[in-house]
Amino acid sequence: MKKTICSVLFLCGIFVFSQENAKKDTLKEPKTAAIQEVILKSQRKKQFADKAVYTFDKEALEKARYAKDLLKTLPELQLDPVSNTLKSTKGGTTLFLINGIEATDMQIRSVQPSEVIKVEYYDIPPARWASRADTVINLLTRSAETGYVFGTDISSALSTGFVNGSAYANYTKGKNDFGLEYSINLRDYDNRKVRSIYDYQLEGEHYRSDEDKRDHFGYTFQNLALRYTRQVPDNYAFQAKLNMDILNSFFKGNGQSVFTKDAFSEEHQTLKNGGSDYVTPTLDLYFSKNISKKDELSLNVVANRFTTNTSEFAKEWIISSGQSVFDNDMNLKAKQTGFVGELAYTHDFEKGKLSSGYRVSNTSISNDLQNLTGFSEYSVNYLEQYFYSEFAGKINKFNYRIGAGLINIHNKSAENTFDEWSFVPKVILGYQLKSSQNIRFTASYKPKSPWSAALSSNVVQLAPNIVQRGNPFLTSQQTWSNNLIYSFNNKYFDCNANLFYNYTSRTINQFYVMDDALGGYALTYGNAQNSKQYGAQLTGSYKPFGNSLLVLKAVIAPTSETVRTSSGALIKNDYIGNNFVLSSEYKSFSLQYQLNIPVYSLNGAFLTINENQNHVFTSYKHKEWTFSTGMYWIGMPSEYKTKSLKESLVNYSRVGQIINNKSMFVLGFSYDFSKGKKTDLQRKLNNSTAPAATF
Repeated sequence: MKKTICSVLFLCGIFVFSQENAKKDTLKEPKTAAIQEVILKSQRKKQFADKAVYTFDKEALEKARYAKDLLKTLPELQLDPVSNTLKSTKGGTTLFLINGIEATDMQIRSVQPSEVIKVEYYDIPPARWASRADTVINLLTRSAETGYVFGTDISSALSTGFVNGSAYANYTKGKNDFGLEYSINLRDYDNRKVRSIYDYQLEGEHYRSDEDKRDHFGYTFQNLALRYTRQVPDNYAFQAKLNMDILNSFFKGNGQSVFTKDAFSEEHQTLKNGGSDYVTPTLDLYFSKNISKKDELSLNVVANRFTTNTSEFAKEWIISSGQSVFDNDMNLKAKQTGFVGELAYTHDFEKGKLSSGYRVSNTSISNDLQNLTGFSEYSVNYLEQYFYSEFAGKINKFNYRIGAGLINIHNKSAENTFDEWSFVPKVILGYQLKSSQNIRFTASYKPKSPWSAALSSNVVQLAPNIVQRGNPFLTSQQTWSNNLIYSFNNKYFDCNANLFYNYTSRTINQFYVMDDALGGYALTYGNAQNSKQYGAQLTGSYKPFGNSLLVLKAVIAPTSETVRTSSGALIKNDYIGNNFVLSSEYKSFSLQYQLNIPVYSLNGAFLTINENQNHVFTSYKHKEWTFSTGMYWIGMPSEYKTKSLKESLVNYSRVGQIINNKSMFVLGFSYDFSKGKKTDLQRKLNNSTAPAATF
């Protein structure tokens, strides 16, 4: 009875707290462990300084359809029902691995629960992944046997264009494994409503453009992957993977605008159509060799070559006279070549592990561009080199990982060449307080290169007297991150409390400036002096009954952020980030409800609200079949809001709603079958080339 009362009080407290917020904000295991663990038997959890290791009891293994079901029980992971993929409740980029090799969602599904040994959850990724992800989850499985596995999954809305589908198959014979995967995500929404307002002073006159637009937009994203793996235990491993991403996207919009100049106003008609498409064939080769019992050498090469076509046609005219206000016809053809190569070496010492490596990535883009300023041909090249080394071990009750590296960023365009070397240290310290408590400290420093759209020379028209352009003269930003993390877990709680402070110099920022060439304002990019982000983040799960019958996952993160612009002005914003997941499992049934209270955060020259969540979905498992249904955005459409800062030269606001997915009802099913076990390559290196360059 006492436990029940405590549980009710806890849930009520969370509800009251969220209501107050709403008012305020409208990878083969080494023989020597990388860091020694603290065993928490009650939760089958081992806490490291940089990760947690989870194992699963008999009940969890029997309930799960596949390894993906096990992963979603982790306290800081949740199933995103819209994409049907696993994501971190804290946000950021999440990388999934199987025995050290980067894995897709379907690969995780192909692993049977009985094959899972344990899961490594890195909330502080090691050096070889630190530049690619904020969280790394490594699924460790048992040794391979001859067998096969296949499955399919599909879910679709009944009233609008929303489809997620996938199929996979693996066959293992001896030391050889063959894998094939296909997935498709289709969106086709014909009722998105957007209201945009631009308000500004220009040459002593007041202008305002108030537009209401309805558009039809969507995309079809497909992925096809073919893998071959050969593994000789305690000798070598080889994998060849051919991956192909295929994207087609479009938008078609019409609207009306009231354009005001001082006391004079007139009605305008607007039109905006466009789209983008690419096919990216990528070859990924991996080879590792055991030089001795304690030494291993690994090599990874990734390469692709493809063309991206992007077009946009925007037009605005006066309704009464038909006179054109502006015509924007932009066509961009980008021929892109990408290459990533990495060589890594590891050595196991008696008291720790040394990992060292070198990675080089190069992206070359040749652009044929037609836009407001005419036709142009130009090429850009982005080169990054990374030397790294780190050592992990233990001294008494202290766990540690110390790393250092050098990063060279060399960006070259027709207008500018940027070349810089940066020293990138990292320190991680962990100390066991009690069997169920741990405290950790981490500090790191790393640069970030501008992305291709920010460096682009492209120009597009947004509204009368307003354009958007890139800035080829941007420099990299450099971030110093610090975290103090307290972890606690028992049968009912598994949570982390994190005090964080991040300082970024030369922050890449977006803002409005006067554009003398086109006689108005331009939304462009520049380097601010610095930015800061600090606060606390509480994450984890609570099980009132000590099992999966009822589980509450929550993220509460009061945060303060500031930006010091290049002119010295200080921009400040405070918010309380949040996310809540309530789930229940009983025999073959499962139910999950997700909720958040959207908040505004700084995004360049704007405050942008995160996507709202109000989803419920349920499933029933019968042998190899699983049937599911759900309703997304209950009682509301998905909503996206942006507003400019008071310091901005242009007062801008935008509210977008996808009416199609309001209370969207979805049905789905999946079928998964396996016999025997498949080969999972114990790979140490995982890389990918740069994404397609668009503006």
